Amino acid sequence: MTTMTTTRPCRFATLLIVGVTLAWGLQAGVAHADDPPGSAGVVAAPPAVDANAPGLMLPDGATLAPAKVLDIKQIVEEQGGEQRRQDTNVDVTFALQAEVLFPKNSAQLSPSATARILAIAAEVSKQGAGRVRVFGFTDNLGTYEHGLKLSKERAAAVQRVLARRLDPGTSYEIRGYSEDYPIADNRTEDGRRKNRRVEISFPRTDAS
Repeated sequence: MTTMTTTRPCRFATLLIVGVTLAWGLQAGVAHADDPPGSAGVVAAPPAVDANAPGLMLPDGATLAPAKVLDIKQIVEEQGGEQRRQDTNVDVTFALQAEVLFPKNSAQLSPSATARILAIAAEVSKQGAGRVRVFGFTDNLGTYEHGLKLSKERAAAVQRVLARRLDPGTSYEIRGYSEDYPIADNRTEDGRRKNRRVEISFPRTDAS
């Protein structure tokens, strides 16, 4: 298995590319442990491999396990982490920190939130996606039930802005997950800020 990790700082963003090309004899799940329910998995077909090719130099009696193509992720994050874009083989996910969209403990969008959401809507249209998932998340402060309500209301507020720009036939999956599926450590304020977010994801044009 070949793994490459490259981090390149620039003026506005940090680019992180993690690629896993091909694996034999390893278990390869199609969804990641930190992906919320509904996230797409890898669907690409593996290349044909000749198990009898002499160049493989297998020991006598050894055989190859079925080839599997694993996921490739490209992540671009604004400095400060206010917005994060993740591209995989099959979909695109934007994560917006709650602080750039909403006042504290509120599902009322701030005046500057609309422009950010409409910019993402333009990318959805560019990809020609007919399905969009909008998921809300909170940190672990407060009750779980309050987090469920707030995260769902925030996801719905973002969806309403997306619907202004997207094709009327677009279908949406809107969910709130409260403190489930954290992406950072809830023991620190920096981690909690990253976990308070709304994610917008949709299929890529070239996904099979």
